Amino acid sequence: MHPAELTVLYADDAMLVLDKPAGLLSVPGRGEDKQDCLSARAQGLHPDALIVHRLDMATSGVMVLARGAAVQRILNHAFASRAVTKRYIAIVEGHLAAPPETWGVIDLPIIVDWPNRPRRVIDHQTGKPSMTRWCVLSHDTALNTTRVELEPVTGRSHQLRVHLLAMGHAILGDALYGSQQVHAMADRLLLHACSIELSHPVTAQPMRFVSSSPF
Repeated sequence: MHPAELTVLYADDAMLVLDKPAGLLSVPGRGEDKQDCLSARAQGLHPDALIVHRLDMATSGVMVLARGAAVQRILNHAFASRAVTKRYIAIVEGHLAAPPETWGVIDLPIIVDWPNRPRRVIDHQTGKPSMTRWCVLSHDTALNTTRVELEPVTGRSHQLRVHLLAMGHAILGDALYGSQQVHAMADRLLLHACSIELSHPVTAQPMRFVSSSPF
């Protein structure tokens, strides 16, 4: 894909908002075959584009990039201080019952599973505090799946995938955390970053960017 084929949701002198396709790295990996990534393609459009957060390679959806180091510092602080609200759509295995309130909370600490990197695991002794808000959108009784909306309060790697697995409802198409059956139920990970809300890093104007779910 040429950089110009990136879906640009928003662009100004301070920031870029892009719609990342599934299967594209956010940043370069190790090795010549892992240099094509969202950040490199964005820099093909705007050489000053800098990453402030990431999506897993298998995850699609909204990503915000800074233009220049000064704005990158502002946005990094906004993400670190939880001043940014991110929402995701996922389809999970099984019938996940809706929580008693509209939104439920998963509060389970996560740590890297060192012998099995890059996997993460729940660990109540040494894991880092990790919290996800979730609600049920719909059920597909024929396929025995549930569509959920997710809001990560913290931003741990693989947090949504690990938290849903811990509830017994792995995300469809997940090669890393799902069973063979779950992996085979979709041709990609059914996890999509559908919206981001934040204050503009220069004007402080409230902004919201949306990408409709491709599944």
